[in-house]
Amino acid sequence: MKPQIARSTELLSDYARNPSVATRNKIVQLNAGLVHKIARRISFQSAEAYEDLEQIGFIGLIRAIERFNLRKGCAFSSFAVPYIRGEILNYLRDKSNIVRIPRRWQELHQRSKRVRRELALFLNRQPSDRELAEALDISLQEWQECKVAVKNRRLVSLDITISPDAEGNVTLEQTLPDLDDQTRRHWQEEHWHLQSALNQLEDKTQAAIEYVFLRDLSRKEAAKQIGVSTITVSRHLQKGVSQLESLLYEDAVAV
Repeated sequence: MKPQIARSTELLSDYARNPSVATRNKIVQLNAGLVHKIARRISFQSAEAYEDLEQIGFIGLIRAIERFNLRKGCAFSSFAVPYIRGEILNYLRDKSNIVRIPRRWQELHQRSKRVRRELALFLNRQPSDRELAEALDISLQEWQECKVAVKNRRLVSLDITISPDAEGNVTLEQTLPDLDDQTRRHWQEEHWHLQSALNQLEDKTQAAIEYVFLRDLSRKEAAKQIGVSTITVSRHLQKGVSQLESLLYEDAVAV
């Protein structure tokens, strides 16, 4: 595991200096396990094929590679997981907006318009669901299911009132999750995981990571602060990044 993590870190550093498709593809190959694990886990809870989710997950991985900044001190695996998962969930959300109605129900819905008009003229009132079902020669249950499917296919305004409360009506928009709040919570959680991993490093290794990556000091300045040589700081950084990658990778794939 550690040689793979070190190689991934090296390639990410090379890609940051000189972006190329070849280098990016090597990073994708080294981190493909993240995509496989997340796509498989989500596929167990979705009707979508695992292969389709996997392909979408790789798009998320590529976006993570494009946005990753090694100097921020975050392990790439921990950084990439939200991109991979988010890309897949966005794909599923977008697909769910397209409600597919069985062809038979589409035909029933079209026939029901004509039958409803004819019955209304004959009865001199609007027909009941049972009367419509009988005229369509289907069960009442199937007609009601057809109605619900057609109704759910229509776009709903976010301003629609779904329930009253003590202070007034609650709209659909008010029940939706706050994406900004979710983002803040995510980064707070990431910060906690990073700090937890940093605390497991040796003192001087932790200090080198914090001074160079978190406080943006040069290696020479960090060496003065720690009381070691610049070469020693570089060794601590290489060691620390490898250890953080390992710790955060294990944490990320466990999510």
